[in-house]
Amino acid sequence: MADAKTKIARLRWRCRRGLRELDALLKPFLDEPGADLGDAEIACFEEILDLPDHTLYAYLIGISEHPDRPTATLIERIRTSHRVQH
Repeated sequence: MADAKTKIARLRWRCRRGLRELDALLKPFLDEPGADLGDAEIACFEEILDLPDHTLYAYLIGISEHPDRPTATLIERIRTSHRVQH
């Protein structure tokens, strides 16, 4: 369990981006009580964070869709969680 918490803490740090809009979408998702991520989802989230800011933003606001289905599903979860919060 500590390993998963450490990974989430690292992801939270990596959520600090150049685009404030990304910060507003990514970090709150990780801070949600219901955002429990398994190992596969953590790996997808890491891949998401490797994307350039503008590409990631386009995925998160729905302009384009990520070609990898598991990653696209996680992106949709992030997008949906943001809509629910506001």
